[in-house]
Amino acid sequence: MENNLLDYPLLIFVITLVALWLATYIGAFFGRNLRPLKNDERDDFALVTNASLTLLALIIGFSFSMAVSRYDQRKNYEEEEANAIGTEYVRADLLPAADASKVHELLKKYLDQRVLFYTTRNAQRIEQINAYTAQLQSEMWSVVQGAAAAQPTCTLALAVSGLNDVLNSQGYTQAAWWNRIPTAAWSLMLAIAICCCLLTGYDARHRGTVLFTILPLVLSIALFLIADIDAPRAGIIRVLPQNLESLSQSLRAQ
Repeated sequence: MENNLLDYPLLIFVITLVALWLATYIGAFFGRNLRPLKNDERDDFALVTNASLTLLALIIGFSFSMAVSRYDQRKNYEEEEANAIGTEYVRADLLPAADASKVHELLKKYLDQRVLFYTTRNAQRIEQINAYTAQLQSEMWSVVQGAAAAQPTCTLALAVSGLNDVLNSQGYTQAAWWNRIPTAAWSLMLAIAICCCLLTGYDARHRGTVLFTILPLVLSIALFLIADIDAPRAGIIRVLPQNLESLSQSLRAQ
């Protein structure tokens, strides 16, 4: 699978469903026409099939756990970002009045960009958001650094530390959104799933359309769910910036 394909969970569902369904029918074709199983081979073959299905279930389970842990990580960093921005907004009052006013306005604009980061799906728009976010970070740091350099006190150091937390939290969030299930793990899951469908079809004594569809459908749904949770922007299950939006409304109300 290509990396860009992992950003389209529904497409993954369709591709895996077709591939696994074909693998099941190919296995059935070989089992019925080319080299049918003998009765004394069925027990050993069933052992291999069951072991393969068990291995596939374990790998899917571990991959699902990886996807959920990454989803939880993105949620936690969204909350940490909101806390860091809210704390720095309060600490900005420690700066001189003119600098405090600038930081407050910049933080509001910065907060709007962070909300857009979570809600925007367009890749080009995301690049623009990231560029503007970096610009706002530089402007805020310039204001706080200038005030701290002019009057280096422990009180102003709190404002500097708070802004540093804001910058760090954004970096942690970006790293969490880049942290995806490796392509090698996807390739392994798909390869084992195809092998399991081939074995299941090969072992089938009767060619039933409904029965041959159940295993590919169940596996495709499982892979779709993993891909959906693992895709930060393209999936149905996404991290919503609830804490950031709540903070934005609170600051606007002030």
